[in-house]
Amino acid sequence: MTFRLYDTATRSVRDFVPVVPGKVSIYHCGLTVQSPPHLGHIRKEVVFDVLRRWLTRSGLEVTVIANVTDIDDKILIKSAEAGVPWFAHAYRYERELHDAYDALGCLPPTYEPRATGHIPEMVEMIKVLIEHRHAYPAEDGSGDVYFDVRSWPTYGALSGQKIDDMEAAADADPRGKRDPRDFALWKGHKSSEPLTASWPTPWGRGRPGWHLECSAMAGKYLGDEFDIHGGGIDLRFPHHENELAQSAAAGQKFARYWMHNAWVTAAGEKMSKSLGNGALVSEVTRRYPARAVRFYLVQPHYRSAIEFSDTSLKEATTALARIDSFVTRARELTPIVAAEPPPEFADAMNDDLGTPGAVAVIYNAVRVGNAAIDSGDLETVGTQLAQVAVMMDILGLSVEDADASAGDDLRPVLDGLMAEMIKQRAEARERKDFAAADAIRNSLKQLGVVIEDTPRGTRWSLEQQED
Repeated sequence: MTFRLYDTATRSVRDFVPVVPGKVSIYHCGLTVQSPPHLGHIRKEVVFDVLRRWLTRSGLEVTVIANVTDIDDKILIKSAEAGVPWFAHAYRYERELHDAYDALGCLPPTYEPRATGHIPEMVEMIKVLIEHRHAYPAEDGSGDVYFDVRSWPTYGALSGQKIDDMEAAADADPRGKRDPRDFALWKGHKSSEPLTASWPTPWGRGRPGWHLECSAMAGKYLGDEFDIHGGGIDLRFPHHENELAQSAAAGQKFARYWMHNAWVTAAGEKMSKSLGNGALVSEVTRRYPARAVRFYLVQPHYRSAIEFSDTSLKEATTALARIDSFVTRARELTPIVAAEPPPEFADAMNDDLGTPGAVAVIYNAVRVGNAAIDSGDLETVGTQLAQVAVMMDILGLSVEDADASAGDDLRPVLDGLMAEMIKQRAEARERKDFAAADAIRNSLKQLGVVIEDTPRGTRWSLEQQED
């Protein structure tokens, strides 16, 4: 079945046809490393990680470029407030971003370029835009260079806006602009900023505008035309709108498809540092297993908003525990073998990365598998186990990681305590003290622990709640 993707530019679901048959090129905007990443940031990383895994599983060779913006206004401001060099500030939070990637099981990009490493490409792009009369140096002597939005007839097409309906760009003093909506390609150095945060150009020392960075890096590593450009929906305007305009005006075909994920919200508002409602990845993964946090982000469709709450994370943790419990029970009876995902799973994933439908297929396989365990149908157990394992792996939730995520450092302690309780129950049964044995079973049941006597011995698991 053909993979279909909702294209933000055309506002329709389209059959995916890559530039080069058998290969997929993806550019998605990485973070501005000004502060620790929260779940709103990391959702995009998880979405594109699942996309990459599915396309790879489908037999395509996938290249992913995800940049790091390591120089901008906020980095300069926050580093000055902290009393540290801007580059040290940016590097600190770049490392925290990588820690968040690792915690949630995101594969590293094929390459992760930094903005500060691509100044020559940006300067060359500005020269082309000035030559084509789509950009101009400010006449106020600031050293700023602006993109002339009225010089590009289709400006606003990505976000479906008309120029006259747009608000003025807020990235520089409007006195240097021909139109208030013109945006900065280059920002002249200010005496209040560190000299190290500037580079020489024909227009004077300065630093790149945010939008220019991504266009230059996407063009360098993926060429004039590539397959998918993505990011959070908040980037559609002005960031992606401006990227598209300047890249197209410089003569590039740029992205074939535009893919945007919805926000993680808190009390109905976009999760952000400015609102003070950001749930840091480092904090959330201390309170909940990292696999459960990823499952919480994976279950909804990527174009649907997710409301952040402890209730939702607890539900995701419980749901994942049920899946892992089935895998544990089934593996005691049969090993995991290689398998293809069920057609229903593939259909859901091929329909605009439909993870809700894909997760529903996993839940059904677990129900069928548990019933097969109870009835002794080992062939069905093996089939469902193999399919659950491959589906979970595609979602980046490998069942091989289940033990580590379920209890982390407390798991050995818990296993030891349960082994002792099971031993005491067995001893009570041997001396025919069935009242004591039943009391142990009932006490554990009240704690949500199920004791099961099997031909291979007594085993325990978390009680599975009805959906």
